[in-house]
Amino acid sequence: MDAKKLKRLEAAGWEATTVQDFLHLDAADMAYIETKLALSRRLREVREKNHLTQTAVATVLKTSQSRVAKMEKADPTVSVDLLMQALFRLGATRKDVARAVA
Repeated sequence: MDAKKLKRLEAAGWEATTVQDFLHLDAADMAYIETKLALSRRLREVREKNHLTQTAVATVLKTSQSRVAKMEKADPTVSVDLLMQALFRLGATRKDVARAVA
């Protein structure tokens, strides 16, 4: 947000803050969220790099296409464990996963 807009909103009584402050998240919460988002992004990258559809990935993972879509969007119902299992089943190495979350 540009400084001019921020100033205007604050003058109107709004307070600019971060998601972390707004939701009262500590550093550990933020690290977990960022890790989950990174794994989700990496899952999509691996799928696209291998020219796979979500349906093809779902077949490999023995799940549904809609579940794969949720995994790629870091849906709250998707665990970090599931994301890591999916990456490994699609051929990612531990180094790939480590690079994704670094």
